[in-house]
This record gives sequence, C-alpha cells and structure tokens, in this order.
Amino acid sequence: MKLLGRLPSINVRKVLWTAAQLGLDLEREDWGPGFRSPKEPEYLALNPNGLIPVLIDGDFVLWESNTICRYLASKCNATTLLPTEARARAKVEQWMDWQAGELNNSWRVPFMALLRGVPATPEAIEAGVANWNRHMGILDAQLARTGAYVTGDDFTLADVVLGLSAQRWKNAPIARTELPAVEAWVQRLSTRPGFAEFVGNGMA
Repeated sequence: MKLLGRLPSINVRKVLWTAAQLGLDLEREDWGPGFRSPKEPEYLALNPNGLIPVLIDGDFVLWESNTICRYLASKCNATTLLPTEARARAKVEQWMDWQAGELNNSWRVPFMALLRGVPATPEAIEAGVANWNRHMGILDAQLARTGAYVTGDDFTLADVVLGLSAQRWKNAPIARTELPAVEAWVQRLSTRPGFAEFVGNGMA
C-alpha cells in the first residue's frame, strides 16, 4: 500500500500512526507544499478535492484521512481499534466525526494565522482561541468520565485522530486552558507505538 502526502500534514500523520498500531509499513510518496502539487491532473484523478492524503491499495484508491484509518483497521480486522459491535463502533466514529468537523473548525482561524501566516484580526484570533479551548474542554470532560481513553478502557481510532489534534493544541502558541484529563491521556498515548515519530515529534 502507498500513501500520498507529506509528513508534516496532520492528516497524513494520523494515517501513519494508525498504520503503526497495526504493524503496517506504508510506502509514502511526498505530495503537498514543497513537493508535487495535489492540484496536478495526475493527483486530481485520484482525489478530485486536491487534498492529501490518498491511499492506494492495489487498484483501490481512497481519500479522507479518517476514512482511510477506518479502512486500515477493518482490513486488518483490528476490532479493538474499530469495534464491530454497532454501538461501540458508533461511539468511536462519533468522536472521529467530531474531530474532523467540530474540533477542526474551532482551531482553523488561530492556527492558520499564528502558524501559517494567514491574515486575521486580533479579535478573530482571540475568539478562535477561546473556541478551540472550549472544544478541548469537551474532550477533557469526556476523558474525565472514562478515566482512560476517549470511548472507554480501550485505545481506539478515536484516540488516534484526537491524539494528533490534542498535540496540535499543545504545540500551538496560544493561551491554553488547564485540562488535566487531556494531559494525563496524552501521557498514556505517548507509550503507544509510533507516538514519538508521528505525534510527539514537534510538528503542529
């Protein structure tokens, strides 16, 4: 299997961290800023959105990073990472969808302004930081309830995708709310295979 996308991308790294949990060694090809453009016709033929990453598994092509993570877990029959029982799986996917939609949208303005240089007003940045912290507080409350991982006692794909998001929050040059459950959870995550390489590597 081959993964198209550059390593600094958080969406590429969530797939690579999933692969590390599964013992998979994905071949990776650099695409994105600083490398080949995903707007090239060759890439758009694989993903019409022109975004990274893309997974190529033989003649099967897949895009959307959280979907790729689910595919890899299903392909490897990793039922702890992605349960087969309907309610347990729905809980994992609920938090994965929350990460991709609600949490990602909360940090977009301050992250893009402070780390990517996209112009924004101080007021917009301040409001974005407050919204980012509020969403991380939702995660903290969930972790305080479970006392372990996002959906309970087991490490799942919800922890993979949210672990990358939490590390981005921790690395961002912003004023952060004290979130003890998140801090303890990230410490637990740091013992997992691939964490140092794909999560705790200083990349935002």
